[in-house]
Amino acid sequence: MKCGGGFVYRDRVDELSPRTLAIVAGRPHGPGEPLNTPIVPASTYGAGTDRAYARQNGTPTWEAFEEAIGALEGGHATAFASGIATLAAIVDVLPLGAKVAVPTFSYAGSRGLLAHEHERGRLVVSEIPPGNTNGWLDAAREADLVWLESPTNPTLDLIDIEAVTGAPARTARVVVDNTFATPLGRQPLKLGADVVVHSATKLIGGHSDLLLGVTIAADEELAKELRDSRSRNGATPGALEAWLALRGLRTLPVRLAEQASTAAKLADLLARHPAVTKVRYPGEGIMIGLELGSAEAADKVCASLALIRHATSLGGVESLVERRATMEGDRHVPPGLIRFSVGLEDPDDLWRDLERALSADA
Repeated sequence: MKCGGGFVYRDRVDELSPRTLAIVAGRPHGPGEPLNTPIVPASTYGAGTDRAYARQNGTPTWEAFEEAIGALEGGHATAFASGIATLAAIVDVLPLGAKVAVPTFSYAGSRGLLAHEHERGRLVVSEIPPGNTNGWLDAAREADLVWLESPTNPTLDLIDIEAVTGAPARTARVVVDNTFATPLGRQPLKLGADVVVHSATKLIGGHSDLLLGVTIAADEELAKELRDSRSRNGATPGALEAWLALRGLRTLPVRLAEQASTAAKLADLLARHPAVTKVRYPGEGIMIGLELGSAEAADKVCASLALIRHATSLGGVESLVERRATMEGDRHVPPGLIRFSVGLEDPDDLWRDLERALSADA
């Protein structure tokens, strides 16, 4: 891919910042080509090339997104219809009876899918507390798959990824859900992980207007297995969704920087508010967990907010809150925990909204 001056970004990936890669990767560069990859809403193609049918061979729109996110994470990317479809594909390529370890506190959708596969005898699943490093080291040696989140959803616990990937005599495949951190905050493949997954629905897309998932594998052979699973099971993304995700990826660095700056300010203010019993904030990113003294108090705050929306999901330009213990699969999280996804609104406006809601609870 060459610009007018002969620039080939792939030859300089190690020299370019993630902010630059987010702009240049996966973009047409030839003379007379559009600056943006077009939406290609085609299911079938004329005979005579390797591309015959979209479900099996992909589309130029998917491939542009895969190239861009693959450059940021440093691996081979495959786009899927949703975030949870990435886990389904990873499970699909495991042998029957495979042992899988997952954090006790992690995305309920992931644990729900794994629990379902455990109940039907497809997998043997064990849950490990995020802070139990020895438990994770044992899993790395004894399980077939270790599924990690860091920070975890919704409790924002940190897991030492390098300790797990570097466990002596490790035999397990290590997969890291990097949705919260994004490739700008952490690149797990460089820490020794085998696969990174994202719900691109969240921060990568960034506008709460698409469903998309993506795997990035360190090994090309494993990437092919996941791509074959996508085709076999029909977990293919739409052309519009892939195009929206790529457009969102272009602005991820500037959005994330602003949102993270606001999150740091709000976490500090929340930690000093008398109505808040605990603030969970790992020191980076856009997610805050604030705990109140009871479920009733947390519900009242969520209902009293005006600017900040009470809704599920995260990572969009708008700020969202949700008491996760109300959700199926998250009944075990602290009842007063509110998951707060910080958006792009003015931090002073957000704080005034929070302060009013917290005062209403007092």
